[in-house]
Amino acid sequence: MAKSILVIDDDELILKTLKRLLTKEGYKITVALNGAKAFSEITQRNFDLIISDIKMPEMDGVEALKKIRAHLILNNRKLIPEIIITGYAKEKIYQDALALKAAAYIEKPFDMQPLLEAISNLIGICR
Repeated sequence: MAKSILVIDDDELILKTLKRLLTKEGYKITVALNGAKAFSEITQRNFDLIISDIKMPEMDGVEALKKIRAHLILNNRKLIPEIIITGYAKEKIYQDALALKAAAYIEKPFDMQPLLEAISNLIGICR
C-alpha cells in the first residue's frame, strides 16, 4: 500500500510540483494551501508523513504542526513525522520551527534528491 503524505504550502506551484513528483515515486499525496486546511485533512484521514512550509497566511506551519500534534495526542493517534521546508531560514519563525524538533528541515529552494532521501529515511521508498 502506498505511503500517504500531506504537503502543506501556500505556493500552488510547489504543491503541484511535489504532488506530481512524489506521486511518480509511488506516494499518495494530499495537498493543503494552509495550516487550517491541513488540520481539516488530519481530522479526516491518516498520513504517514507531513511536509510543511513554515510561513503561510491564515495559520503558519509552526502553529499548524503544534495544533496537529495536540489533536493526534488528544485522540490517541500516533504522531506523524514532519519535514519542514522553508525559504526563511534566517528569520525568527525558522527558530520557532527548529524548536518543534521535526524529523527534518530542508531549505528552499531545494533539490528533490535530498527531499526524497529524507522521505525514504522516515517512511521508506514506495517503489
